[in-house]
Amino acid sequence: MFFKTKDCLNKFFMIEFFRTGFLKSMALTPKEKTKIIQPQSLHEKDTGSTGIQAALFTEEIKRLIKHLKDHPKDHSSRRGLLKTVSKRKRLLDYLKKDDPKKYSSIIKDLGLKR
Repeated sequence: MFFKTKDCLNKFFMIEFFRTGFLKSMALTPKEKTKIIQPQSLHEKDTGSTGIQAALFTEEIKRLIKHLKDHPKDHSSRRGLLKTVSKRKRLLDYLKKDDPKKYSSIIKDLGLKR
């Protein structure tokens, strides 16, 4: 392919990313976030309680696992996966110590094996 300027090349690659859905699959859309937040929310404007954070981390972990199955040599994403798993573990450990009933219900809702 021949491009007259660097801007044309950048524009071409951005169009290809959007066309293939690459950029879309990397982040959660607002609709997906609300689907995840609604079952875990304590009240109408709740967006950051421990249950919601654990649910969002779980969804991100699922997406990273799917990505790593397609791209096994992507070590930076693997590191991100390990960091996210660690964050979720610390959050759930805190919740287990603070409110065991809520912890068990969240584990059951998310389908985790803890």
